Amino acid sequence: MTQPTQSNALAGLRVQIDSLDQQLLSLLNQRARVAEQVGEIKRAEGSPFFRPDRVAQVIDKIQDSNRGPLLNQHVASIWREIMSACLALEAPQRVAVLGPPGTFCEQAAVEFFGGAANLIYCANFDEVFHATAAGTAQYGVVGMENSTEGVVARSLDLFLRSPVHVVGEVSLLIRHNLLRQTNSLDGVEVVLAHPQALAQCQNWLTQHLPNAERRAVSSNAEGARLAATNPTWAALASERAAAQFALHIVAHAVQDEAYNRTRFAVISLPQTMAMPPVSGKDCTSLVVSVPNRPGAVHDLLVPLKTNGVSMTRFESRPAKSGQWEYYFYIDLAGHPSQPNVAAALKELQGLCAFYKVLGAYPVSE
Repeated sequence: MTQPTQSNALAGLRVQIDSLDQQLLSLLNQRARVAEQVGEIKRAEGSPFFRPDRVAQVIDKIQDSNRGPLLNQHVASIWREIMSACLALEAPQRVAVLGPPGTFCEQAAVEFFGGAANLIYCANFDEVFHATAAGTAQYGVVGMENSTEGVVARSLDLFLRSPVHVVGEVSLLIRHNLLRQTNSLDGVEVVLAHPQALAQCQNWLTQHLPNAERRAVSSNAEGARLAATNPTWAALASERAAAQFALHIVAHAVQDEAYNRTRFAVISLPQTMAMPPVSGKDCTSLVVSVPNRPGAVHDLLVPLKTNGVSMTRFESRPAKSGQWEYYFYIDLAGHPSQPNVAAALKELQGLCAFYKVLGAYPVSE
């Protein structure tokens, strides 16, 4: 006797949901029409269409007023997509990423810009930098640093000569999965992935596929694309790549370190987006070189100490001059608009043979 009552109750709730969905759709379209008006004003004034600080403000305000049961992290995801869809009506954002579809770089771009961004897939990070600098894309997303394997050296080198700067960052938890045409480890002859992914999974590969060739390719998604063409090949890639290329996930989360994260930098030309305003939790990135003399590197640290500025990263890269000279990549906690950071940067610049601020941007949570 209770089953019909349950069915009637369920049917009634579904009617409520259908009604609420129609109300939501109406309100979303109202919001979109207002966004179109905003776009017209921005176009007339020459104002930037995409402002990540404004996105953050809107999401923070919505989360502050959220009383549940939706979790704040889910509310943030929903509103980011709403704002992305509305922005696409104002002016679609062209974003260069490492391709093909299914890369973690693509995932980072979607997290930052939302799913309505117009993604331009590039074969490597060199092409991402070139597309952004040339204006083919308004923004680019490139890997910067992995918690297991360290910096992405090519990205650091490309910053030296490129006119782009960093306007944001995304930190992703990276889970590598073994993907294949068949749902079995048997008969795998080649494992394809980006060199960083192969390094991050080397212990698992040694234990489970000791005889398989490890073949480096331009991206994990490219490895997945190739694995879809040969039954003896497998790839290390994301769940997005598995869905993109219709591959089985033979083994989940095979990275050697469970807490494996990668920082991605969002880049643009300064005329596309100026340095974001101070948010209260910022990072300033720069690259410098110093004269090759005793104590020169030590001297770099003095302005930071005297002005109370914390250094969160310090990396060296060879200058390739043949003279054993190096460029130093430094991340500082803070924003150049803060007096102590500004003072430290001014003193630091006076000590350097080469000095370039790569950007200042809010730290990714």
